[in-house]
Amino acid sequence: MDTIRRELLGQIAKLTAGAALIPLSSVASAGINDQPARREGDPSKRYGMLVDLRACIGCQACTVSCHIENEAPLGSFRTIVSQYEVEHEETGDIATFMLPRLCNHCDNPPCVPVCPVQATFQREDGIVVVNNEACVGCAYCVQACPYDARFINEYTQTADKCTFCAHRLDVGLLPACVESCVGGARIIGDMKDSDSQISRMLEEHYDDIMILKPEMGTAPHVFYLGMDERFMSRPDAKPAIWDVRDQQGEEIGYEFGSH
Repeated sequence: MDTIRRELLGQIAKLTAGAALIPLSSVASAGINDQPARREGDPSKRYGMLVDLRACIGCQACTVSCHIENEAPLGSFRTIVSQYEVEHEETGDIATFMLPRLCNHCDNPPCVPVCPVQATFQREDGIVVVNNEACVGCAYCVQACPYDARFINEYTQTADKCTFCAHRLDVGLLPACVESCVGGARIIGDMKDSDSQISRMLEEHYDDIMILKPEMGTAPHVFYLGMDERFMSRPDAKPAIWDVRDQQGEEIGYEFGSH
């Protein structure tokens, strides 16, 4: 018991010390368009992901493979597939709607300007990443994200999130979630390449492509095909039996927390 108490007090002290270093004025003055210069990555590319919901079967293979690949703590996820029961407005029939969720790697990421130490930054290829050596675990970026895509990693006490598996993309491999997707529902690629699969699909299905929370003006680069428009801003549906729960047993649903 004493050992547990010492570890807990040590973690609290680390978080408190990190917070003490952060000038509140830097957060107050930060704006969505106040983005620091991009760095790292290939400037000739702009990665994006298209999620074809017509092909998603809600198997959670992406959730599991991502969790293993990135060694996330138990109960914390870089990507999940929320599943909901939806009722047909006219017939009353019940169906299941699957909604894969992850960091949207926005062109105007609100998580970047609020970071007081620039630990969160955007690469030149559009991927938003976290420098864990610089992050002080203040969680400002966690609160700023309108997609609930970030969390504080209990192992590192720093911010964590989906990175499109940048470490795999950099060596020519697909992200773990894309590689493991049973239905081939996740398509990632270079949007600057007009011949890439994602570019061709975005052009072919232009009128049917949707994004999450368009009213936030973040210019997300995760796109959805086959989306129920009720889920664009805030879903009007109840979680189905195949939900994902945290360590406290609470359903990790698409409710945007307090945002």
